Amino acid sequence: MPLSLVSTALALLSITPALAAPTNNLFKRAALPAYALTYAPYTYLQSGEAWFPSDVSTHLKHMSVESNFKNVSTTVSLKTLNTFPSSDYLTSYDNVETNPAWLTSGYGKPNSKGYSAAPATIIAVEKNGFVDVFYFYFYSYNHGSLVLGSRVDNHVGDWEHSMIRFSTAGVPQNVYYSAHSSGTAYTYSAVQKVGVRPVVYSAAGSHANYATAGTQEIYPIIGDIVTDTTDAGTYWDVTQNYRGYYYTNATGVVTNAGGVDVGGIEQASETVDWLYWSGMWGDEQYPTSDSRQNCALGIDDLCHYQSGPTGPLTKNLGRTAVCQKEDGCTVKTSL
Repeated sequence: MPLSLVSTALALLSITPALAAPTNNLFKRAALPAYALTYAPYTYLQSGEAWFPSDVSTHLKHMSVESNFKNVSTTVSLKTLNTFPSSDYLTSYDNVETNPAWLTSGYGKPNSKGYSAAPATIIAVEKNGFVDVFYFYFYSYNHGSLVLGSRVDNHVGDWEHSMIRFSTAGVPQNVYYSAHSSGTAYTYSAVQKVGVRPVVYSAAGSHANYATAGTQEIYPIIGDIVTDTTDAGTYWDVTQNYRGYYYTNATGVVTNAGGVDVGGIEQASETVDWLYWSGMWGDEQYPTSDSRQNCALGIDDLCHYQSGPTGPLTKNLGRTAVCQKEDGCTVKTSL
């Protein structure tokens, strides 16, 4: 080996310890696989949607942290979020009844080309023989459904997701659509597509995901009187603006994979720690003593306001079955 190469090799070895010390700010050596974007969902917001996609970092600017309705911190950011216990709630500074601008997130409404200023969150999970890619959609508010003339299941913060399962060669196999606390799985060949991209319909207000347009029956609370509505309204292309990550199921470790546009810019200065937080992304369910609260028929599940949801890592990213709830998971072969 020439002396110059030996010197270069020794110099590289001498700095190896510094390079080998991982931090949560470091990018994984590879970005998200190209197929994760090629086959990314072609998402339609319902044409009557009034609560649009939100940037998680913007959402936090309007939140304090509470525990048992008592303030824990007046400020929180993506960098500090995981310093709080999982029993805590992000809580709006504003009275949500006044519909403040950040709650409706008009800035996140996609334009005519499908671009939203609110980044999506894309997480790839490499497993034994396949790769699951999760496409998470965040909204600052969930506007619930009408039941017996009362609107139920409103809450601050709303996480929904779709998931595409790929072979290790990057061939799509299955698609999962989350809807509230459940969801539906299909073979890739069964679902509607624009080009090669599975179509995802996001329901008005609740943002639950479905494979078809129309009236969707939900909630086995009182027969089938609670429904969602979907149609091919505003197109949202999550590949134009996102934060990207890898999740390693065996270790529970999240690694930064780099993002695009606003998501990429913001992500470059963030750690991944915010994803580890398993607390609630919105106000704790208001008690019945709160003038904003009422519960149809006195049923807790039919209260006007519910608690905010938990974040992406609580959605069973390590699943073997296609469904988030693996017991009894049925993968449909037709719509």
